[in-house]
Parts: sequence; C-alpha cells; structure tokens
Amino acid sequence: MNRIISFIFVIIFFSGCSLNKNSKFWTSENLEKLEEKKFEKIFDDQKALGKELNTNVNLNLISNTKKKNTIKELTNNDGQYSFDGLLKKSSKYKFSKIKNFNQLEPVISFNKNNVIFFDDKGTILQFNEKSQLVWKKNYYSKTEKKLNPILQFANNKKYLIVADNLTKYYMLDLKDGNLIWSKRNLAPFNSQIKIYKDRFFMIDFTNTLRCISMKNGEELWNFQTEASFIRSQKKLSMAIMDDVIYFNNSLGDISAINIDDGGLLWQLPTTNNLIINSAFSLETSDIITDGNNLFFSNNKNQFFSIDIKSGNFQWVNKVNSNIRPTLIGNFLITVSLEGYLIVIDKITGNIVKVTDVFNNFNPKKRDTIFPTGFVVGLKNIYLSTNVGRLLVIDIKSGKTISTLKVDKDKISRPFVLNQNLYLVKDNAIIRLN
Repeated sequence: MNRIISFIFVIIFFSGCSLNKNSKFWTSENLEKLEEKKFEKIFDDQKALGKELNTNVNLNLISNTKKKNTIKELTNNDGQYSFDGLLKKSSKYKFSKIKNFNQLEPVISFNKNNVIFFDDKGTILQFNEKSQLVWKKNYYSKTEKKLNPILQFANNKKYLIVADNLTKYYMLDLKDGNLIWSKRNLAPFNSQIKIYKDRFFMIDFTNTLRCISMKNGEELWNFQTEASFIRSQKKLSMAIMDDVIYFNNSLGDISAINIDDGGLLWQLPTTNNLIINSAFSLETSDIITDGNNLFFSNNKNQFFSIDIKSGNFQWVNKVNSNIRPTLIGNFLITVSLEGYLIVIDKITGNIVKVTDVFNNFNPKKRDTIFPTGFVVGLKNIYLSTNVGRLLVIDIKSGKTISTLKVDKDKISRPFVLNQNLYLVKDNAIIRLN
C-alpha cells in the first residue's frame, strides 16, 4: 500500500511540475540568471535529447582539484582532476581474458601507485607502476574458478575488501595479499563496496544492504528493500554522508539508512509502474552527492535531484544516461546514451548546454555505440566507449577534438591517478600519460 501511495505521488510530481518561471517549485535566482543569459528552454517532449543546445556558450569550470580521494570514494563525485596528459605514452598490465567483460563495470583499486585488478579465474593481481607483478592470490576452488567469478574491490590503504558474484566476500592484507578472513552471503553481490570507519557496505541480488564488520566479517545489520525477480546486471550504487548511507536498488528506489543501527530515515521510489514492470531493463547511474542533494540518472530518460535530508524531489529532468555524472561547482556534467554531452545547473535543473560528441562516428553505426564513463581533467573531458574509443572533448566548447583507438571492443570508464589515466579492457589495463 505504501508503495502504491508513493507511485501516485511520483506520477503527480511528474505531471504537475513544469520547467517554467510560473512554477514556484522551479523559481530561483539561478533560473533568473540563466534566463538573463538567454539560454534556451529545456526540451518539452518525452524523447531523449537529440539535438544540440547553446553550443556558442563556453563552459568555464572553477573547482578544487585537490579533493581527497576518500571524499570522492564516499560521495562518488569525481569532480575535476588536475590531469592534463597528452595520452601519447602507454603501458599495459596484462591478465588472462575476462570472458564476460561486456557485462562488467570494472573498477580499479589503487594502493599508492600500485594497481589492483583480477583475471578470469578470480586471481587478484597487484602491479607496481612499472607494470611488474607485486603479488597474485587466488582463493577459489577449481569448481569456483570455472564459474569465472567477477570481483569488486575497496581498500582503506591497509586492507582490501573483495566481494564477488558467487556469494563470497573476504579481506586481504594489501602488502602481501594474504587472506585475513573469508565469509559467505545468502546471495551474490552486485554493487559498489563502501568502507566507512570500522565497517563496510554492500548490496546483494535480493536488494538487501548489508553492513559488515572489518574486524571479522560478521554482519552487523542489514536492511532489505523490495526484491526483484529479475537480476539486473547494472551495478548498484551507494553514497555516504554524515553517518548516513544512501543507496539504490534494482527497482529504482532510493533509501537513506542510519549507519549506526540500520534504521530507515526515508525511502523514495523514482520509477512509475510502467518502468517497474520492465525493471530488468532499468539501468541507473551511480549516485553522487554534494552533501545537500543526491544526483543520478537512468536509461528511462530521467535525471534526479533529491534533498538529502528529507528525501523530497528538488527537480527531475529529461536526460537519458546510465553512467556516473560529475558535479563541478554548480554544474552537473553527464553524457547521454545517444552521445550528447550535457551540462545542467544543479540548483534549477535547467539544461545549460548540449553538444554532440559522437558526431565523428559513422551515422549508420551510431546506434550501437554507447558511453561507458568519463572523467574531467583541467582542459579536457575524457570519455570512453563500448567500441574501444577514447574521446578527448574540449571543456569550453564541448566539442570532440580527438579520438584515440584503445581497442576494438568495450573499454571501462577512465580512472585517474596522479598524471596517469587508466582504462580496463578484457585482458589488460592500459595506462596513458
């Protein structure tokens, strides 16, 4: 019954809110400033954005590029990196080919300047900056290795937490890869891992958030949301702020949970009945936060801003994207599944600028090309794709200035450490500088 009431609220919200000056919900000083600059209105139809907007507007970003990595990890907001690489020199960290790589959202774990990843048999590998193997460990049986386990990582600079899609989770010493403890869950995991103080958090395929002790791997509490009969392949997301963890489930619900005891603070459905009936196809981006609001989008042409304290919608916009957005100052930046770079005012939800960054691709093949993620550097945005191309996009103009062929198949979203940019392909990690 509660869910039905929530759905009615969502439908009323979507139908009742308009992006115009007469709507009190949208009126603000920022909206008036945007209107003074004569930005065009947001597209009114239900279709995904399919044309450029305000291409003559130059985007100037001012941000703190020295934000601590721990803050980035907890909030998922990469922000802007002090990276300005020429992408001319490269090296590889090689491993055995991962067969189901196209279904993955691979994440590299960094230990100082070292890189940690895994291969097709669940072997964990740590490489140094010279691409030399520091250690490799495998804690799977012969039967488990044949199942090609997919691993997720998180570390606190001393210990490495590992969780897989076979119900197993364990902790290793970062120095030597030795096993400290190993546990089993009732269901496989399909989420990010967040380490916070003396505990860590994961979400399994039953849409249950689990809080685990770093000390011994024992579960401290769990919070179960509505389960789905279909297992989504899209990795679920979490963000932590002020002892509260915010997470999504495969049905699109957002929950705010007290970290100390697992108590529910608020819960908000973000999908209507039509989307829920096809939940297997719902793909939501990572949740990011600025400490006041949560921001995320999905592949159902929805981009949300939600008040972090109350769980109320701030605004909802029509942007079709399942990749992690980035917040720099008051600008939200994302790339749609159709290949458009989109800049949004975080306060009003108004779209400031749209540029076509896939315009150099063959129009006949464009429908099969999708973004897999991006990072923002000092001058350029680096966007990876499912066809092995890395696009370099000028921040000011929003135009693609070069395209680098990394592989012929999918490459991961970029990762930046110091003046190196890393990309994962099915049998190697590519380092560019």
